Amino acid sequence: MALLEVRNLQTSFFTDAGEVKAVNDISFNLERGKVLGIVGESGSGKSVTAYSIMQILAGTGKIVGGSIKLDGQELVGAGEKVMKNVRGNRISIIFQDPMTSLNPTYTIGKQLTEAIMLHTDKRGAEAKVRAVELLKLVGINEPEKRLKQYPFEHSGGMRQRVMIAMALACEPDILIADEPTTALDVTIQAQILELMSSLQKELGMAIIMITHDLGVVAQMCDEIIVMYAGSICEQGTADEIFYNPCHEYTKGLMRSIPTADTAGQKLQPITGTPIDLLNMPEGCPFAPRCDNAMKICIRHRADRMLINDSHAANCWMNVKKGVEKGEIILDEEGGAYCE
Repeated sequence: MALLEVRNLQTSFFTDAGEVKAVNDISFNLERGKVLGIVGESGSGKSVTAYSIMQILAGTGKIVGGSIKLDGQELVGAGEKVMKNVRGNRISIIFQDPMTSLNPTYTIGKQLTEAIMLHTDKRGAEAKVRAVELLKLVGINEPEKRLKQYPFEHSGGMRQRVMIAMALACEPDILIADEPTTALDVTIQAQILELMSSLQKELGMAIIMITHDLGVVAQMCDEIIVMYAGSICEQGTADEIFYNPCHEYTKGLMRSIPTADTAGQKLQPITGTPIDLLNMPEGCPFAPRCDNAMKICIRHRADRMLINDSHAANCWMNVKKGVEKGEIILDEEGGAYCE
């Protein structure tokens, strides 16, 4: 059994302008000790997926359908009492911006020991000893001195390490890292990713890495989910996603990555702008920005199509290729297909 099972998750925000379907019927598993990457543009539903798992949505947000199971225990509708025990103890999260995630009016020590005392039975001197251990674990020198300092006395990379230490206070089963390298320079990014990778192997955690940086997922992740407009458009192992992308959106993301082969050439950005979630199209949400969009893409969404046992994509181009090879036969309406 998978450590985390998400099935047909639907999360909406109810605004004056209407219902925003931020997460629309997504499903995935997270195995113990594995790293799952969730990638996509801003507004694709990556962070809302994480907040849905933690059930820390804004006041207008609500899980309207689906299931989230942790070790077989249903979390949707479980209640705040259950979730208080899950948050921090079983699942921890590192938020996007290390510059604003820490309270500037409290010392590092106060904030770290508060998290330790909230989720463990350690108090006073024991909590302080644990805080020092955690700061050492994430590579912060002179930890006793750091406990007395305020966030503004630390660089962005140091603050991110403190956030990681806080998330690891209870040695959770799952660590959700929401854009953990945002606002950090390239050198510090590499250090943070190396730190997370080594801690994951040392502690045996499963990690959900949320990012728009494909270089990050290539370095760390076992499996990758590509999201667009609140839905999963492609899912597979890191090798399959990078070497055999099967959705036009994923291909567009790959083309926008600078490589040694493209030195001196212009990058190929994805044209257009992300879809308005208040006015979702009838067909594929990526169709208005897709260079290879067909009529059927405008009218109908493609079903999930297995490329192999561990790789799937929702794209009519795969159906077209199958039809051309004689592997797939369309029905009379052209809206369904079979092998």
